[in-house]
Amino acid sequence: MLQVNVELKERRYPILIGAGLLAKPESYAPLKKGDKVMIVSNPTIAPHYLATVEHTLTQLGCQVDSVLIPDGEKYKTLDSLNLIFTALLEKNHNRDSTLIALGGGVIGDVAGYAAASYQRGIRFIQIPTTLLAQVDSSVGGKTAVNHPLGKNMIGAFYQPVSVIIDTLTLATLPKREVSAGLAEVIKYGAIFDLPFFEWLEQHIDHLIALDQADLCYCIQRCCQLKADVVARDETEKGDRALLNFGHTFGHAIEAHLGYGNWLHGEAVAVGMLEAAALSEQFGDLNAQDVARLETLLAKANLPTISPDGMLPEAYLPYMWRDKKVLSGQLRLILLKKLGAAYVSAQASEAQVIAAISRFTQA
Repeated sequence: MLQVNVELKERRYPILIGAGLLAKPESYAPLKKGDKVMIVSNPTIAPHYLATVEHTLTQLGCQVDSVLIPDGEKYKTLDSLNLIFTALLEKNHNRDSTLIALGGGVIGDVAGYAAASYQRGIRFIQIPTTLLAQVDSSVGGKTAVNHPLGKNMIGAFYQPVSVIIDTLTLATLPKREVSAGLAEVIKYGAIFDLPFFEWLEQHIDHLIALDQADLCYCIQRCCQLKADVVARDETEKGDRALLNFGHTFGHAIEAHLGYGNWLHGEAVAVGMLEAAALSEQFGDLNAQDVARLETLLAKANLPTISPDGMLPEAYLPYMWRDKKVLSGQLRLILLKKLGAAYVSAQASEAQVIAAISRFTQA
């Protein structure tokens, strides 16, 4: 078992990474005999892993309840949040209860926000079962639900007490979801770590094939990179914003198409290329750098072209509603070079449209 720690002083917590962790009682510290637990999952994940988690927690002596919310990005809503609140109230859960998020990024975000809000905050544990959630959304305490006018617009920063990453859960993940997770993996190399980017160029096929050794290394590296950023900038006032490379473009794709029609990682993949094209306009990247990123994303079976029928101008209303817009300036994450990102507020709408046009279908 590997471990990465998120260093937030008295709120420090571990990320555990390994095969078979769901069945090991020691994975679930700090739970103990007599604790009340509510597991939040969905109808896709629950048949695979809910019984294992329930059994292990029962072995610890916990009192275990569960609630399922519908599966999919389009259900990352206030209605789903209310289903969790209702279940907690019906089962008489109080401030001493612990909420466990068992599922992908949607489950983690909605359940995390429920934990932040219920009785003004209860403990929660992340058990991410998708690659995207394991390397990104489960770490760092961002919790939220969507609004029809924008993604993740209603939420809170609220840290878990631990993250349990069982790499065996990826065996039941559709190949498309594995690829979507690889978009966030590639992002880490592009913004922070050129040697890791180069490692991915050599090992991307192993990750697609779910090679356990390479998966564990990859997840550990991504979690360590994110943990370091979160420790420096928990509430995204500085460096943490760099983790949004490609996301302002990608969120526009998701909102325009309707949440769930493109997976988050698919939208971010195209968004990263559009951001890279803008970086090239500014003279930071060269054409070979952009081509390397495009080639790696394509090898991960990710889209590299904007959705059919989505014109470049369609991005702008969503981008202007992005949470990173400050004082009337569109702030975008760009690359100074592969492995080094920065925040820019210098791009004009014309430059943004030109960058999007590079990766728009004719």
